[in-house]
Amino acid sequence: MIKKLSSFIVLLVLISCGSATKENFNINIKKTKEYLKNNDQIEFTINNPSNKNITNLKFKIDNNLVSSPLLLNNKLGKNVLKANFTVDQNEYTLEKEFVIYSSITPKIYTYKIINEFSHDMNSYTQGLEFDDNNFLYEGTGQYGSSMLKKVNFQSGEVLDKLFLDKSYFGEGITILNDKIYQLTWKSKIGFIYDLKNFKLIESFSYKNSIEGWGLCNDGEHLYKSDGSEKIWKLDKNSLEEIDFVNVVTNNKVINKINELEWFNNKIYANTYQFNKEVGLIIDPLSGHVDGVIDFSGLKEKVKDHPKLDVLNGIAYNKKRQTFFVTGKNWNKLFEIKIIEKN
Repeated sequence: MIKKLSSFIVLLVLISCGSATKENFNINIKKTKEYLKNNDQIEFTINNPSNKNITNLKFKIDNNLVSSPLLLNNKLGKNVLKANFTVDQNEYTLEKEFVIYSSITPKIYTYKIINEFSHDMNSYTQGLEFDDNNFLYEGTGQYGSSMLKKVNFQSGEVLDKLFLDKSYFGEGITILNDKIYQLTWKSKIGFIYDLKNFKLIESFSYKNSIEGWGLCNDGEHLYKSDGSEKIWKLDKNSLEEIDFVNVVTNNKVINKINELEWFNNKIYANTYQFNKEVGLIIDPLSGHVDGVIDFSGLKEKVKDHPKLDVLNGIAYNKKRQTFFVTGKNWNKLFEIKIIEKN
């Protein structure tokens, strides 16, 4: 019994000594304001409570060497400051996240209803877009019922449709060069169809983005949301994700970016929120939010039923110069004008 007790005491001492000698290095970032913007200055050091001799210290942001103090000129949103250094021939790597916000305060917009049209209440709307002939295309979700369809928006008549395999959960769509592109949610695969007949041309995969949510294009590139704060820029030929922006305001990083539409060199986006109906007007070059669209009140105008879900689906009609919006399992499609709020 005494031998066992002695062994336990020795073990306890060894554990205590190990934890006492463990280093507690971390990166300390000193900032002058709560919401950092580009052109603000930060200072950073290694917190070294044991005053160890640190050598070969290098700081990097996006693999670029930086030094303190640093005048910020980086991508908006979440950034990572990385430190590499040596102590007693041991190499250390530390990381510290910080956020750069937009210097622009978003304008507030509202809407004016021009018309109301019928919408299939069973459609879990994920993507909405008009072609040049004024036909409306809709991508829908849910396993076992996801589809792509062509619709006469005025009558609600479905002119063509294609069901996805039941293993896929359909997401956003966009039309480019007589092709229609459709994402899936968690399968990391998208499909390209012939716009005329929905014949499958090919599929593509996405590697960096975590999921497939919304999709739009500017004629040269595709833009894809993945449920995070990121909007990815895709090469229109290879469909590779070549860049991204983070969606931010002057005081907030906005995630759950959903359905997308391109209009007037901006991305109009729905956000997946249960407690409010909000749209965003996003600068595609930087990710800053130019405007917030207050869509409150729209959901109250549709039929209430157990499957009724959030606002989702925004499409610009070039011929009518209006926007069309709907929601998941909504029985109405609204034609609206977006106007700045007084």
